[in-house]
Amino acid sequence: MKKKRSPRGKGVRDKSRVETLEPAVSVLRMPVDVYSVSLAVLAVLAVVFALHWARAVFIPLMLGVMISYALSAPVNLMQKWHIPRAIGAAVLLLAIVGGTGTAVYSLGDDAGELLATLPKAAHKFRLALLKERGMSEGTMEKVQKAATQIERAASAAGAPAPSAPSGVTRVQVEKPRLNIKDYLWMGTKGAIGFAGQLSMVLFLAYFIMVSGNTFRRKMVRIAGPTLSEKKITLRVLDEITEQIQRYLLVQIFTSVLVGVVTWLVFLWIGLENAAIWGIAAGVFNTIPYLGPVIVTGGTSLVAFLQFGTFSMALLVAGISLLITSLEGYLLTPWLTGRAGRMNPLVVFIGVLFWGWLWGVWGLLLGVPIIMIIKAVCDRVEDLKPVGELLGD
Repeated sequence: MKKKRSPRGKGVRDKSRVETLEPAVSVLRMPVDVYSVSLAVLAVLAVVFALHWARAVFIPLMLGVMISYALSAPVNLMQKWHIPRAIGAAVLLLAIVGGTGTAVYSLGDDAGELLATLPKAAHKFRLALLKERGMSEGTMEKVQKAATQIERAASAAGAPAPSAPSGVTRVQVEKPRLNIKDYLWMGTKGAIGFAGQLSMVLFLAYFIMVSGNTFRRKMVRIAGPTLSEKKITLRVLDEITEQIQRYLLVQIFTSVLVGVVTWLVFLWIGLENAAIWGIAAGVFNTIPYLGPVIVTGGTSLVAFLQFGTFSMALLVAGISLLITSLEGYLLTPWLTGRAGRMNPLVVFIGVLFWGWLWGVWGLLLGVPIIMIIKAVCDRVEDLKPVGELLGD
């Protein structure tokens, strides 16, 4: 006689077979310390608040550090020629300030004329767009122009002002008179404030360049008691300094190159104030993504105002974008190398963050600050994950 199989055992086998058919879910087990994460978030928020609250101190400090890093190589070279660091740094800064002041003074009138033509160019560009689309000015704009003309005609004819209703006190608003002394005082205060900040930045850069390797020697002394720890610290500091200096020198070289090429090409085309646009292209080249867009928009407007055709405006804009694209995607990556490349998304977010934090100075200093953070994180063992996130 055959024995019947137990239905219970069959159910167990079927259930195990179903479980084996289901794919295993991969689970990444990472210990998360909520207390440490909370402290880290609070520390980051405190740092951001301190950077924003004390931006009047941090911005000149960062500018001085950047200038000292960029100019330390020529100062070291002059020191090898038996020129003291104090004299070499002073001569170099005075030459840069004198050359910049001479260029600004010689091109000041052209820059003023260029700024005065930008609103007219924008208005003409708008009218041309409306004409290309077969549209005329809006009805509200026509009504506003008609009302303005009627008001001017009434004022010229000496028409009496309408009388106020009974029981209502007539109020006349008088425009304040133009007080030239106030405007001159405000302009003088702004000039004095700018001169004070510039002097602070130059003195900071000067003293940092004169100090030379003083702070680096102090950090080596406090690195550790053993000779191996001191050697490792010295090598890391040298690598960080070399990478930052190389990045800043590449930025200066590429900005000057973009400015010169832009000036020569616009001069060949016949664009007015080509030298001004060359300087603007070189300065705004330090601002990733946003800088070339600003220069392209401005040059296209001025080209349209001068030549009066969309084809010339598009040609000038295309040339400006081509120059900055060749520099940004071919020349700069080749000069900086693999170690100095940064993630484009991180660069864009960083520019937005520092621009929000420090305004225009944040746009200019954002990328160098990110580069310094990346250089430090790449050489510190505990911070290497941060450097990997910032890298390309």
